[in-house]
Amino acid sequence: MANWGFGLRAKSILALVLACLLALAPAGLIGYLVLEKVRNHFGEAYARNFTLLKRQSILAPISRDLALSLRLADSQVTRQWLRDEHDPSKKALFFREAEGYRQDFRSKSYFVISQRSRGYYFNDDKKAASNTPRYFLDPSQERDAWFFSSIRQVEPYNINVNYDAQLQLTQVWLNIVVRDGEHVLGLAGTGLDLSDFLKEFIATDAAGITPMIIAKNGAIQAHRNPELIATNQAATAARPEQTLAGQLRPGPEQEALAAAMARAEAHPQEVALLRAHMDGREQLLALSYMPELKWHVVTAMDLEAAQVIDRGWLHTAIAALVLLLGILLLAFAYAVERLVLRPLQRLQQSATALAQGHYEVALPPPSRDELGDLSQAFASMAKQIRSHTEDLEAKVQARTQALEAANQAMQRAHKQINDSIDYASLIQKAILPNQPMRELLGPHHFVLWRPRDVVGGDFYVFRNVGARYLLGVVDCAGHGVPGALMTMLARAALDHAMNQAGIAAPAAILTQTDATMRAMLQDCELPRAIATNMDIGLVHVDREAGLLRFAGAKIGLYWSNGQEVGEYKGGRRAIGDRRVGSYADTEIPLQPGITYYLTTDGFLDQAGGELGYGFGNTRFAALLRAHARLPMAEQARALDRALAEYQGDYPQRDDITILSFRFD
Repeated sequence: MANWGFGLRAKSILALVLACLLALAPAGLIGYLVLEKVRNHFGEAYARNFTLLKRQSILAPISRDLALSLRLADSQVTRQWLRDEHDPSKKALFFREAEGYRQDFRSKSYFVISQRSRGYYFNDDKKAASNTPRYFLDPSQERDAWFFSSIRQVEPYNINVNYDAQLQLTQVWLNIVVRDGEHVLGLAGTGLDLSDFLKEFIATDAAGITPMIIAKNGAIQAHRNPELIATNQAATAARPEQTLAGQLRPGPEQEALAAAMARAEAHPQEVALLRAHMDGREQLLALSYMPELKWHVVTAMDLEAAQVIDRGWLHTAIAALVLLLGILLLAFAYAVERLVLRPLQRLQQSATALAQGHYEVALPPPSRDELGDLSQAFASMAKQIRSHTEDLEAKVQARTQALEAANQAMQRAHKQINDSIDYASLIQKAILPNQPMRELLGPHHFVLWRPRDVVGGDFYVFRNVGARYLLGVVDCAGHGVPGALMTMLARAALDHAMNQAGIAAPAAILTQTDATMRAMLQDCELPRAIATNMDIGLVHVDREAGLLRFAGAKIGLYWSNGQEVGEYKGGRRAIGDRRVGSYADTEIPLQPGITYYLTTDGFLDQAGGELGYGFGNTRFAALLRAHARLPMAEQARALDRALAEYQGDYPQRDDITILSFRFD
């Protein structure tokens, strides 16, 4: 009898083990498939976020150096010197101005190359500044071919990774063409040390992640393996192994890469994904295009090696499941031993308690008859229900922890993006002409500049030639980062127009700016929802002649003497409107005691008051009449205070800019 009882217990345990194995096999397969889908989903999300963060971290500092290089190349001082390179006064003036740019460049260096003499001027912080060429370029030398190729190009600049044998430097060079109308005077720009560039933007400790930068033609411009970097792209074509396509399998994968690059270039703010084989393994490629640099940021992710999902919780869950299975087997063996011989009454009581939902019941002692079999069935059912409940609670807890970790990662990414936007705000403020306006206008002016977001689409300009000044405000379409990027285009177009037309003819500047903006954007395939127009108001002040000359594109010039308020209307069409506008100069005698105001529509359209209506022209005119005779600083505080009181709890609708001046 004892042998029969022991055999029944062993068979029961074996049956339970087989049942668990049969249940775990499909559950394990389903779990594996679910885990693969989760890993792919989080892998794609991680690749997108990583690529966008890399894009922003690269774009912000290089865009700053590119903007400074464009200003250096477009400087009137630079062009005057390159037109007459041997003039000592022009040469001295240029190198004094260039020293200021050098201090602002990230690498603390700059270069200028004269098209006429082919002299290469280079200064950095490692040697004392020199105004003599480091060497001269030779069109017969292959190493200098990049220069002659660059000055023949149509684009205003190129970015070239190259080794300069004369300077013994390998850098990412920002080559800006210096033009005098259609005539090329030379190149100017700066460089970023390639080793530092790779260390800061490409190197990463993340397993399975390979960031890189490729040009529009697919040539690798930055990679953790320097042998794969294609140098001197300005003059020579990259070898196949130095292109991203050359790292993939020929055929469909290379075609998919070309399609992904086209998608990324068409939608620069998005990330294009594709799967391809690199280094013998299938990898996920994420591409984001930077049109300002004509570069693609690429992240190659090996999902097998990348730590997309923390496996610690998975190992813990498996260990807990094995432990739970062991405990279940031991409990079942004990139940068979102890409960099979319980009397029918104990079994009935236990069955009643189990029916009422009490799973922790004491079953009758084990027996070798039908009652023992029934007790065993009840024990197995109670243990299985309890184990399933505990397993479900463990899974819910594990999923909750995974979601909390993902949320923390998203918060960190959000913080990094906000930090990048704050940095962009510093760059935007740096290009505003506050210092020259304070030096030349002093207490005779004020500026009220309040972007709606951290960065905005409003800015103001100032340029003087002797005792003559050009002041103006610009309102670009859009807010935030898109509006701020439009201000860079608008600033470049205005500088070009002022260089072409001079500062004495505001209407001619507006016309030239409109033509320049249309030329910049004519090849861009922009959605209709994206507006590229801008409102501009410009005033030329001739103190000696006692005359103002005003022209505007949807922005007027207000004036007030404290008793009257008037407005000189600007043109009806904005710059970059669907139809080309016509702009004319209005000459105004410069009268003492009159304060003049240029304002964008952000102040006038700001919602407030009891009904949420815009501030409006009438209220604005009354505000000017009440404060026009105050000192300029007090006027600025009064206008700012009046707007804040009217706005109340309403959010700021638009970027706000007011530029005011008067001459006693």
